[in-house]
Amino acid sequence: MVTFGKKLKERQIQEWQGYYINYKLMKKKVKQYAHQIEVGTEDRRHVLKDFSRMLDNQIEKIVLFLLEQQGLLASRLTKLREEHDALEEQPEISKITELREAYRAVGQDLLKLLYFVEMNAIGLRKILKKFDKRFHYRFTNYYVKTRANHPYSQLQQVFKHVGLGAVVGAISRNLHELQDRQGSYLSIYDPPALPLQDPVVDSIKAAVDRLTHSTNFLNFLAQHALIMQEELPAPIEEHIDEERYHFMSLLLNLANTFLYMVNTYIIVPTADDYSMSLGAAATVCGIVIGAMAVAQVFSSVYFSAWSNRSYFRPLIFSSVVLFVGNAMYAMAYDLNSLTVLLLGRLFCGFGSARAVNRRYISDCVPLKVRMQASAGFVSASALGMACGPALAGILQTNFKIYKLTFNEDTLPGWVMAVAWLIYLIWLWISFKEPSRDVEENNSRPASTAETAENDTLEKGLKQPLLITSEEKQYDDDEDPEGDGSEEASEESRQPATSMASAYRLLTPSVKVQLLIYFMLKYVMEILLSESSVITTYYFSWSTSTVAIFLACLGLTVLPVNIVVGSYISNMFEDRQILLASEIMVCIGILLSFHMIIPYTVPQYVCSGLIMFVFAEVLEGVNLSLLSRVMSSRLSRGTYNGGLLSTEAGTIARVIADATITLAGYLGQSRLLNITLLPSLFICISSIIATCYTYNSLY
Repeated sequence: MVTFGKKLKERQIQEWQGYYINYKLMKKKVKQYAHQIEVGTEDRRHVLKDFSRMLDNQIEKIVLFLLEQQGLLASRLTKLREEHDALEEQPEISKITELREAYRAVGQDLLKLLYFVEMNAIGLRKILKKFDKRFHYRFTNYYVKTRANHPYSQLQQVFKHVGLGAVVGAISRNLHELQDRQGSYLSIYDPPALPLQDPVVDSIKAAVDRLTHSTNFLNFLAQHALIMQEELPAPIEEHIDEERYHFMSLLLNLANTFLYMVNTYIIVPTADDYSMSLGAAATVCGIVIGAMAVAQVFSSVYFSAWSNRSYFRPLIFSSVVLFVGNAMYAMAYDLNSLTVLLLGRLFCGFGSARAVNRRYISDCVPLKVRMQASAGFVSASALGMACGPALAGILQTNFKIYKLTFNEDTLPGWVMAVAWLIYLIWLWISFKEPSRDVEENNSRPASTAETAENDTLEKGLKQPLLITSEEKQYDDDEDPEGDGSEEASEESRQPATSMASAYRLLTPSVKVQLLIYFMLKYVMEILLSESSVITTYYFSWSTSTVAIFLACLGLTVLPVNIVVGSYISNMFEDRQILLASEIMVCIGILLSFHMIIPYTVPQYVCSGLIMFVFAEVLEGVNLSLLSRVMSSRLSRGTYNGGLLSTEAGTIARVIADATITLAGYLGQSRLLNITLLPSLFICISSIIATCYTYNSLY
């Protein structure tokens, strides 16, 4: 497999060859610097100064050419505007068609320019990372901090494209006007925004979104799923044969996700009462709730491995195990056995097929609808989180059929057992196992997509700039010692084969993002799992009141993601949102402590809402950054990035639930403050770690 230097040379636009970053020269310079420092002919200070000057010169060359090309595009648009004005007075169909084609031609040239910027930006980031790795020095932090924040920064020109935005606006507006001349007096600026039907405009918009880190609600929501996207669009935008895409199978996977989340949270409002009815302390609810997460630590691994061979069989197994687990959970009341109760929850955890659901979307859903499917996965999870407690609040009854008791404690188990039985029948009838060659074609290495090179400009650039999967592939492909070898070892391109090998691929930035994910899951689990005990002790809330509170928290997920995905993420960088959200979570934890007597409902509800809402915001941004900084070797195989994040979150939930039970031995009066102390410590640690790696998240 060829290195990034060769890729860059192959994909250069021929007439612009002299204006690309001279990656080969800079790579040789890095090697030369290393030799000079080793033999003592140069000191580190001089090397840093000389390399900074070289980078400045390269960036200046790129930016000045970019401005020159923008000027040429602006001149062409000015002439076309004059022709457009003339047509307003004497419209001719043939002239309108010619003018539209002329605007499209400008649009195609603009796409070439956007692609030029992208390739140079990847090259800049790549050489910075290579320098850091070779000299074990955080030069990237220094360079980005000093250049990007300077008022005359040329580096910022690569990221903030005011001139390009004006060109995009002119092309979009004029094409829209020429397309809708049949009595419409609206423009692209009139609300609601009119759909732009021209494919050139759609491609330009996708490219600009990539260059500016722009996003939308679906993008932001889909980030929660941590489902890897293609690094470059394929010639026909798709590796998967759409005739083999089965919508009902996708729907069944989303239904599985929804039911599992309902199953997870439906017992939270009543777990303390159920524990006491079996002779245990109320705080044993932490173990009851956490037993499911304990089993999920192991089930995630074997389901991820099983999905390499089949999707149908693991889903069948999952449904059967969940049916049995919920039945055991419900029957524990009449058997008066805490052991059966815990075994039932363990069985439910062993039926967690979320790894299969993620893998199915990643491998078997066409690229053009994968974002919607990923967003559907997250929406199903959020809806299940809200519906679980709400359903528990409805199941407030008490009756017996033969020797089986149906009350607020057992009904969650019976209802979920019936739900999984119905799902199992639906799955057996409707699921279609995809051919394995579909998955193989979809998951083939990015190197086989080289034929997409000429079509990339037409199809748009879909991934975030500077931190794309392709760049991560180049990082992995190049020789680890930077010796200039053009061929990477086969082993260096293989996916991780164990947890240990996956861990060795984690950079400091990835470790910090996993720590943040651990923190937010820990905080959320503490809040949700102990809510019934805390509110009963301090406020004497009923099960229905607790259920309404938890359901309201779950219902905030989608509105919060709409606001963040549609507005906030377009105004601030991901790393800024990340740090701000961590600070707000920390504030929520501090406000939750019982320092003022008496402890009031407004204090508990407001602090809980702050923690939950900003943890949700943090999750989307965190997983977005995680997918960017993670090695491409973790985007495939059994031990992939999705599995690592799932394991981090699940372990956090296990520890949180164990903390609740252990703290309960010190008395319910101390439970709140004792469980919040680890949350505060982990949150502060994650903030410090984020500040340490802040510039590497650029």
